[in-house]
Amino acid sequence: MTKIMIFGTFDMIHPGHEDLFYQARALAPDPYLIVSLARDSAVIRHKGKAPRNTEEARKVLLEAHADIDKVVVGDERGYIDHIQKEQPDIIALGYDQQGEYVEHLERDLKDAGLSVRVVRLEPFQEHAFKTSKLQS
Repeated sequence: MTKIMIFGTFDMIHPGHEDLFYQARALAPDPYLIVSLARDSAVIRHKGKAPRNTEEARKVLLEAHADIDKVVVGDERGYIDHIQKEQPDIIALGYDQQGEYVEHLERDLKDAGLSVRVVRLEPFQEHAFKTSKLQS
C-alpha cells in the first residue's frame, strides 16, 4: 500500500477534483488516498473568506467519496504535525496550490525527518472547473 496525501478545501466536489483524485491514485499501483481537509480557520487565513460549507460538512462529503480512503482535518496552524501522523509516501499537490507551505514543503518535510516524494499534478480544464469560478 502506498499512502498518497492531497490537500484542499473541497467546498464542493467538481470534475476538476475528480481528476485530482484520479491522478493522485494513479501515482502508485496500490494507492491509499488520504485527503487533508483545510480547517475553516486556515481557509479564512489563506483565501480571505470562509468556505461556503463548514469543515464538518466538507469532511462528510469527502468521506462518502469512493476514491478516498481516509479524510483527516488539517492542523490549526502549520501542517507538518498531521503529515507526520499519517506518514504518507507521496504528497500530491494540485496544479494551483501555492503559498508559503508549498514553497517550504520539501524543506519542512526533510527537517521533520520525513522522506516523502512531492509531485505536482496536472490541471484539468482549469478554466471551467475551479471552485472559485463555479461558486461565483
